[in-house]
Amino acid sequence: MKSGRKTFKNIDEYLSTISKDVRIKLQQIRETIHKAAPKAEEVISYNIPAFKQNNVLVYFAAFKDHIGFFPTSKPIVVFKKELSKYKTSKGTIQFPQNEPIPYSLIRKITKFRVKEDSKKGSKPEK
Repeated sequence: MKSGRKTFKNIDEYLSTISKDVRIKLQQIRETIHKAAPKAEEVISYNIPAFKQNNVLVYFAAFKDHIGFFPTSKPIVVFKKELSKYKTSKGTIQFPQNEPIPYSLIRKITKFRVKEDSKKGSKPEK
């Protein structure tokens, strides 16, 4: 049985539900990820935008007061110093909507995830 929440088929559909000012930032994040991971495929996972190569590299989504960027847990540790001004948890970074989005940091983290994913992707699946 489905809940009342819409299930998105693609990133464009997701973005169409977001206010224009936040949508512009999300679109820029999307383009930044594309440039950092040109072989990655756009997907919807957990009903939010994501980019996948062998595995999901990163997710991103709009929330009431912030944009969530979900690069898995290791980049949170590796980029701890650069992320110090943002709220983080095990696999999440929160970028306040009323502040500039650090696109260059998103690019660096995404490139890190591409390298990390390519190492995992070379292992045979069980």
